[in-house]
Amino acid sequence: MITKIYKFIFAFSVICGLASCSDFFDQESEHVIFTEKDHLHNATDTIYSVIGILNKLQAIGDRTVLLGEVRGDLVDITNTANSDLRDMALFNMGDDNQYNQPRDYYAVINNCNYFIANVDTAMKNNRNEYLFMREYVAVKAIRAWTYLQLVLNYGSVPFVTDPILSKIDAEKEFPRYNLQDICQYFINDLAPLTDRWANEYPNYGNIRTLRNGASRLLFFPVNIVLGDLNLWLASVTGNQSTYREAAMRYYKYISQRNGDNSTYPIGGSYYSWMPGSATWDSMYGYISGGDYSSETYGQNTELITVIAGDSIPAEGNYSQLRNLFYSREDNDYHVSIVPSTGMFNLSESQANCCVSSTGTTFYYAPSDLTRHRAGDLRLYYCYDWGQGTNTLTGERYDVSYIDKQSFQNIHIYRRSMIYLRLAEALNGAGFPRAAFSILSTGLNNEILSQEIYPRCSQSDSLWISQIDFPETRYGIITVQEYANQTSTANHNTIGIHTRGSGWTPFNEYYKLPDVEPLFEVDEEGNPIEGSYIYQKDTPELTQRQKEFVDSLLLNENGLELAFEGTRFYDIMRFAYRQPNPGQFLADKVYARRGKANSGAMRGEIKKDLTDQRNWFLQWNGQIGLQ
Repeated sequence: MITKIYKFIFAFSVICGLASCSDFFDQESEHVIFTEKDHLHNATDTIYSVIGILNKLQAIGDRTVLLGEVRGDLVDITNTANSDLRDMALFNMGDDNQYNQPRDYYAVINNCNYFIANVDTAMKNNRNEYLFMREYVAVKAIRAWTYLQLVLNYGSVPFVTDPILSKIDAEKEFPRYNLQDICQYFINDLAPLTDRWANEYPNYGNIRTLRNGASRLLFFPVNIVLGDLNLWLASVTGNQSTYREAAMRYYKYISQRNGDNSTYPIGGSYYSWMPGSATWDSMYGYISGGDYSSETYGQNTELITVIAGDSIPAEGNYSQLRNLFYSREDNDYHVSIVPSTGMFNLSESQANCCVSSTGTTFYYAPSDLTRHRAGDLRLYYCYDWGQGTNTLTGERYDVSYIDKQSFQNIHIYRRSMIYLRLAEALNGAGFPRAAFSILSTGLNNEILSQEIYPRCSQSDSLWISQIDFPETRYGIITVQEYANQTSTANHNTIGIHTRGSGWTPFNEYYKLPDVEPLFEVDEEGNPIEGSYIYQKDTPELTQRQKEFVDSLLLNENGLELAFEGTRFYDIMRFAYRQPNPGQFLADKVYARRGKANSGAMRGEIKKDLTDQRNWFLQWNGQIGLQ
């Protein structure tokens, strides 16, 4: 279908107004005005043009998180929420909703198109180094990521890759691209750049809104974007080779993030009950290698990509997320978004496997603990609530604190997310045992050799052997180290489920479906110790394991990534893999207030979510899935 897009792409100007960026970058000038098409032949103008694109990204930062979280099942809306946010939660967003503004996405895209069309990628310095290729690749990745967000929210979008410079340009007719079209186009667009430029980033020095001047955090790693594009495409098409490409892209990012053949392990961060807990009020958080709250950049930091926000509301690109999720003076301590009953139920449904201080025995935490301490502990560590008192009137009021959204900057990618998507891609690629290992024990070459290769065909073993996590650099944390909150230098890998639900390898309720083990027997028919006979996995067993691991992964995404803006997109991606995608997504969203209240939730959400067309936004009859 063809549509005109001039109504939401205003006449293009690469005059990327930087008035709101004075707190964003250190620079001499707050405005840069370009009048000629050949302005991207010098470093100053090229850098300022990229800064302008990053500035445009700020406008879509909040809604990226809100559209991905508020429409899911893990948060609910309070009476304080504005009507636009409430309509979002109820899938009732009209053309005038402040979060339904496709022009902001196209402002990013159009600036990217202009830059890509006009930057001089052939120019070199006196050391024969390309001057602007880092910017060129970074902008291409931003464009691909922005188009992916656009199509995930609207389902079908006008597609334009040439800059719109006039009303005449804007009035041209453009094709409509769906999710599959967008993914395929940008896979083809980005893949040729990765061999040389996947790990090269612009370096713009000091940025006051990020600690230690971590400008690299402002960019979208090409291999992660390619991983996402392939993962979405595979989820729609069911193509196993596309899942494998997604897995390989995530793996390449992990293994090359800090240089060729470098190390970027999942780390040893976890929240756990103290061994020997009796009163069940003694727990600890062991943080190794940083967590989602650290906005520094280093070899082992958790955070990968942010959209930077301004510090002063009047500047226009001030993120409101902290005022929506976190009680503070600026919102009179009244939040709009709180964890849902569905979130509480998911967290409390986990069996928390505790271990003794020696790591030799295990037991389970009670399931009836208060203050959301039952089950998985990650919710307890990122969410708090209570009551405050007005010092003038003595009036009591409710407060709520979701720590994950208490920052000035908007967090997009982090390490645990990439490992979870690697597991998801490996599962779809036909390796549920490897995917399960990422959740349970952590994955390295020893696990691959002992648990994966012997059960695979020769061709499958050959493919997955490309994933190389040497034990010397990806050591599995032992149960003794876990129990005592210590680890040796190279023990830096843990199962993601262990980050909040106790020592998962001991957990009897967290086991992969499997066949009975076979052993060699002696003359009397008794099993010979240490003689385990590995059996090749049958297609039927692999399929059963894939379905089981898929359900674990969706739950783990909720436990690990709750409130970070990915939940609705995750449900949608997992839904595409089901026999009845609409029913799957609808059941998840309608259970926001618990399965027992699904009928009431269905009554509040007037649209029938079993119809995939109702998953997406519409705008002015010009954009959206018809």
